[in-house]
Amino acid sequence: MNRKILAATAAAITGAGLVTAIVLTPSANAGQTVTAAEQAQSDMLAAMSRDLKISPEQAKVRLASEQRAAVADTTLKKQLGTSYAGSWLDGTGTTLTVAITDAAHADLVRASGATPKTVARSAGQLDAAKLQLDAKSAQAPETVPGWYTDVTTNSIVVLANAGGEAAAKSWVVKSGVQGDLVRVETSTENPVPLIDIIGGNAYTFGSGRCSIGFAVDGGFVTAGHCGTAGTRTSNPSGVVVGSSFPGNDYAWVRADAGNTPRALVNRYPGTVPVAGSTEAPVNSSVCRSGSTTGWRCGTILQKNTSVTYPEGTITGLTRTNACAEPGDSGGSWITGDQAQGVTSGGSGNCTSGGTIYFQPISEILSVYSLRLTVTGNPPSSTTTTPTTTPTSPTTSNPPGGTWAPYTYYGSGATATFGGSNYRVIQPHTSQVGWEPPNVPALWERV
Repeated sequence: MNRKILAATAAAITGAGLVTAIVLTPSANAGQTVTAAEQAQSDMLAAMSRDLKISPEQAKVRLASEQRAAVADTTLKKQLGTSYAGSWLDGTGTTLTVAITDAAHADLVRASGATPKTVARSAGQLDAAKLQLDAKSAQAPETVPGWYTDVTTNSIVVLANAGGEAAAKSWVVKSGVQGDLVRVETSTENPVPLIDIIGGNAYTFGSGRCSIGFAVDGGFVTAGHCGTAGTRTSNPSGVVVGSSFPGNDYAWVRADAGNTPRALVNRYPGTVPVAGSTEAPVNSSVCRSGSTTGWRCGTILQKNTSVTYPEGTITGLTRTNACAEPGDSGGSWITGDQAQGVTSGGSGNCTSGGTIYFQPISEILSVYSLRLTVTGNPPSSTTTTPTTTPTSPTTSNPPGGTWAPYTYYGSGATATFGGSNYRVIQPHTSQVGWEPPNVPALWERV
């Protein structure tokens, strides 16, 4: 497990850097065209405003601050070594605190713009203690839905349903973990994998439906509980090449010919770009996309969380307060334009709220040696792509039609463009320059 954590951290550090702030640039006047990228940024700020109860301007400031914090945190992890004990943002997402075990490093932390806090245990020591609990997951009481490393209190938290606190404490003692390292908290969580046994859009497998996580070279990543290796998927069609569940909750699907990975996440409606996979700190805002409840936002509560589902314990998850429901499993989690992970499961719903967990993207990419599809790189199509060279957009509105760029069109979908009707031949996500009359490989006129 230590090797797994280190591999995931290394993948996050060596992934595409966060170099461009997400800043909404409004048009100079009301009559000026808004680009697709500006619209995507505006919609993300609106979703954050709705779910985090802040203004769009506060959301914009928060995103910029979180991006700076992610860069500082990644740098300090390397510089502090074994003295590093975790990091977190305050409730507004503007102040980064970095925990250290050696007060001599306090000035180094301050120089990076963060606030140092001296604690008793390093991140490595906390992870080692949690590993002892993970090793005893099979003996965990049914009243214990999960446990996690809480860097803000420099301890391990074990969750227990009401009435099960004593059993939880007894299990901790039997695991051999030092008593002062762990605290038991009463919880109403009852996590289950978010599989919706109803056919629908997104992608399906047998009689079930899940959501695509992120595009990678040759296919996409998703949740492991959505299908074992060899499982066939539809829309897009493909096969699950690798899957790990329980223990982990990730899988990758190799798409059949005719599908093209894109550096986009559906925000219902429209899309947002994916530029990299820099890991966001605790208390960062995060938004998720799923085929049941669409686009929802929250904050990262804790990392390195273990959760016990009926099928077994999953380790190394990230805990959030964003909501999700069955069918959202496998879907994307993104902070700004940086991929964070794929939906695993949790408790609650999007009416009453809940606690949802995601599998970090860095571990999935590392385990299967995958390359995330990001902006700036040409798509690695699994088939022949249109030969028309995309051109710079001159308007965000198609001439007298319903076709739009950066939109997923499934098999048989219809759209109008230039006064004519068209039907999809090959499912795809539209791009500027791929207007129906320009790409007969994708559209037929009807």
